[in-house]
Amino acid sequence: MSTPPPPQQPGGDPFGQQPYGQQPYGEQPHGYGQQPPGYGQQPPGYGQQPYGYGQQPPYGQPNGDDRTIAVVAHLSPLIAMVVSAGWLSFLGPLVVWLVWRDRGPLIRNAAASAFNFNVTVWVVSILAWISVITVILIPVAVVVLIGIFIAQLVLSIKGAIAASRGEIYRYPWQVPILN
Repeated sequence: MSTPPPPQQPGGDPFGQQPYGQQPYGEQPHGYGQQPPGYGQQPPGYGQQPYGYGQQPPYGQPNGDDRTIAVVAHLSPLIAMVVSAGWLSFLGPLVVWLVWRDRGPLIRNAAASAFNFNVTVWVVSILAWISVITVILIPVAVVVLIGIFIAQLVLSIKGAIAASRGEIYRYPWQVPILN
């Protein structure tokens, strides 16, 4: 007559010589020497470049490059005013709008607002110079020219400060040409 085999302990050796839950000598726990699932894989987003050209930073905040370009859009009329005696003040914001308008709402708005405001200043400036020609309206023309110079200076600086903080600035008294 044959004897039945001894009962097996779960996780132990069939002869009951290993403590409960330990593997017999020479056997390794399941998966020993194998990497756990997902080991060696990089987490999502690891190794990707941080947001930069053509990408928006998280949570809709403009990055430093976008703010710099927006500041340039606001200050370019002042630079053009010095270089061209004010006649090409709308050209800088127009170039910024044409080149970088699709980069983000901050740049698009800064360039469009600066362009629209400076076209308005340009038209008023032309009207003031026409008034100078009439001789009778010279005092009015001088007041208007000084007023638009001060307004352009102050509002462009306010726009540049707002853009450096990542805020959208809308100029008052602008003819809406670009959006």
